[in-house]
Amino acid sequence: MSPSRLLRFAQPARLLTLFLSLFLAVGLFAPQSQAAPAAAPATPGGAPAATSAGAAPQPATGTGTPERGAPERGVGERQSASADQRAPLPLDTRPAAARPTAQARSLSAAAEQACNTADFTGRTGSDLVQHVKAADIQCINSLFQLTGGDARGAFREEQMTTVAYALRDAAGGYPGDNSTSVEQLVLFLRAGYFAQWYHPADVGTYGTALQTAIRSGLDAFFGSAHSRDVAAGNAPILGEAVTLIDSAQENIRYLPVVKRLLTDYDSATWNPAGLAWSVNPVFTVLFRGHQVPGFDAAVEADPSVLDTLSAFATRNNGLLGGDYGVLVYNATKELTRFLKDTALQAKVRPLARDLVARSAPGGRTVFQWAAVAEGVGYYDAGNCAYYGTCNAADRLKSGVLTVNYTCSPSIKLIAQALDTTQLGTACTSLTGQDAYFHAVVRDNGPVKDDGNSTIEVVVFHSSLDYQVLAAAIYGIDTNNGGMYLEGDPAKAGNQPRFLCYEAEWARPSFEIWNLNHEYTHYLDGRFDMYGDFNAGMTTPTVWWVEGFAEYVSYSYRKVSNDAAIAAAARHTYKLSDLFDTAYGDQDRVYRWGYLAVRYMLEQHRPDMDALLAKYRVGDWAGARTLLKTTIGTRYDAGFDSWLTACANGACATVPTVPQAPECTAADTRQLGAGCARSNVAATTGNYAHFYLLVPAGTKQVKITTSGGTGNGDLYYNPASWAYTDSYATRSAGPDNSETLTVTDPPAGYVYFSLYAQQGFSGVTVTSDM
Repeated sequence: MSPSRLLRFAQPARLLTLFLSLFLAVGLFAPQSQAAPAAAPATPGGAPAATSAGAAPQPATGTGTPERGAPERGVGERQSASADQRAPLPLDTRPAAARPTAQARSLSAAAEQACNTADFTGRTGSDLVQHVKAADIQCINSLFQLTGGDARGAFREEQMTTVAYALRDAAGGYPGDNSTSVEQLVLFLRAGYFAQWYHPADVGTYGTALQTAIRSGLDAFFGSAHSRDVAAGNAPILGEAVTLIDSAQENIRYLPVVKRLLTDYDSATWNPAGLAWSVNPVFTVLFRGHQVPGFDAAVEADPSVLDTLSAFATRNNGLLGGDYGVLVYNATKELTRFLKDTALQAKVRPLARDLVARSAPGGRTVFQWAAVAEGVGYYDAGNCAYYGTCNAADRLKSGVLTVNYTCSPSIKLIAQALDTTQLGTACTSLTGQDAYFHAVVRDNGPVKDDGNSTIEVVVFHSSLDYQVLAAAIYGIDTNNGGMYLEGDPAKAGNQPRFLCYEAEWARPSFEIWNLNHEYTHYLDGRFDMYGDFNAGMTTPTVWWVEGFAEYVSYSYRKVSNDAAIAAAARHTYKLSDLFDTAYGDQDRVYRWGYLAVRYMLEQHRPDMDALLAKYRVGDWAGARTLLKTTIGTRYDAGFDSWLTACANGACATVPTVPQAPECTAADTRQLGAGCARSNVAATTGNYAHFYLLVPAGTKQVKITTSGGTGNGDLYYNPASWAYTDSYATRSAGPDNSETLTVTDPPAGYVYFSLYAQQGFSGVTVTSDM
């Protein structure tokens, strides 16, 4: 089990650093991909495996989300992922206006960089203790990132034992605030456990000496009268100390503390003082406790914690639907998790059923109903009728996802709360992306055996709605920023979909987080990557799958990828190494993936065309040989030079797709292979007609329209002029971004028409064969 990192309430001076951790925790820094034209938030993120998942926890600072044993997930998986082991949700009750700007986050990061690691690795005994106590909280936060000799110097068992006894001594006279630097001591110990869990070979083993010391420190803190103060000064320190219980794997010993906090919690007094942040970590102590040997047996011996959880959820039912509803959701989730222990089922079942009776699969209490239904589904599905939660996914979907809207014949939106204007904005962003995507990849239509001709886009009202409800409805891991569920594209009736959410932190602006990044995954899977996600991962392709989704998202929306540009200045990786990227390090997956893809598309396009040709037929071994042998290290020096130019301003210009040349036939209605007709116009209700001579044996004809004003719909007829009442197929989106692909067209003349639903002008019509 890894040490957990729960975000906790902090004094105002520290809120900026802490909120960055929350963003990392809940996926708010997922790739910048939303429907709104406004600039996106500053930092993207990443993910692995089978479904597309937005940014997830990353070992970045001392405050964040529990991570012990949990995979890092972001945006890029292309099939489902399990949700039964999702950690308790973090809690953030600040309005968007109170959240830090990118500039503020940069200032916070600068403060961390000013922290001198040698001040901790080169001191021992009382000298170390005094320096820890005098350090800034941001400085201690930065120690979570230590590895190698620095991690050992700071966190070897002797150092940790010294600080643990210092906590014991300081906690004995704990005054209820941080005037005696108890918070620094606790946070240092958490950083040590975190570093030792993820880098045990660096730090060394921990044994009974540290266990004895940490117990003395925690005993002293929780035994002090002021640890129970309902006051803002106590809130951050109490929250850190509760999280330290889990970091030290003392989940069994401090079950009485868990029960005490749940019993003492009073929303009327605790929430204004910030202590909601302090009680929330108890749910992680319970969640991670199941991984501690003997924990389940301890609860079996004294199951009163189950009654405490039930009473907490019942007593605080009124919080559901509000800022602090996460507490009730987490309590319900941790109660029903004990259904996995058959010895406790007789105790848990009636408690869980009672919570179902107090909630519904829609409305204010839906989170509680979903929490029980999800737990029952995992651990007691055969008895769903007892609880009243059978067919939970369908009932939740009917109760929550009430908006259905067709963007185009290939795109359907299902949403929780989008209005007509927002639906139109989202659809315009999606339908406009097709032409851009195809212009970049230069594909020849869908890959063989891919029947994913339609996409279902599911939009939840907030990141919290996504985390709770997408997990319960679709059975996925939602500790991320969104997911693309590809399924098996060769299976008849397969329905690909991606799940995303409104960026509530951007309100009143409207943004759907990950919208364009995830839609790129759909298009890339259909037109570039043969088979399903697992097939595409036969050899390392993460650099392309995620880097390309970032590239299209940023360049299509004309947004500068500032985080990637900043990464370029660090020259961290060689290009040849990036071809080996695997899921895990979000900076490498997303920022460096973007840089690698952009470099290859801009500087070595023929190589990319050759690579995509192999991806499209599933020649993974051939693609790997091209990258690692044919290309190998040949471009490393050029990539390094390009990174310098990128960091110095060359990448600030958003890449554009080269436009096709103007068609040269005298008749302006005649199209040709790989050419365009620009400045096309028609008044409302009229047509702009085109024809194309198709040679025998042509496999595909593709017509795209883009740009200009108004709204033109594209129609195709293989035999004569196309009209709204005489056509074989059409593309009828809300603007001028239309695409028609005709497979195996007849030889001879075929006909396309752009019908003016609303008078249009300045449109470009591009044809390719």
